[in-house]
Amino acid sequence: MEKTEKTRYSDSELQEFKEIILEKLRTSREELLSLTSTLSNPNSNGTEDTSGAYKTLEDGSATLEKEQTNQLAARQKKFIDNLEAALVRIENKTYGVCRETGKLIPKERLRAVPHATLSMEAKLKQG
Repeated sequence: MEKTEKTRYSDSELQEFKEIILEKLRTSREELLSLTSTLSNPNSNGTEDTSGAYKTLEDGSATLEKEQTNQLAARQKKFIDNLEAALVRIENKTYGVCRETGKLIPKERLRAVPHATLSMEAKLKQG
């Protein structure tokens, strides 16, 4: 009997990845909620009564902090979008297939980066 190369993951394997992704989505959404609540309550650190000498420094620091929080929130949102797209690929049974080579992406890579759409081989070629 000739062994053919697998072209997709089995339903049980897809289910395992789906559980990993759903868990990552849950924690990612919690983090995003935490970041957005930080952005909507900028004075939750209780420094309103600090003397005026520190005020300018704090304003600059608060602005920088807000920018960093905004960037983190944007990155988190993108990560969530990528995970949701991975769930769609699971439903379509195309999950884990490299979009460049058409080969299966190794399980180890998918466990580490569950939204990956490229094998390391294809990713390294991209440069």
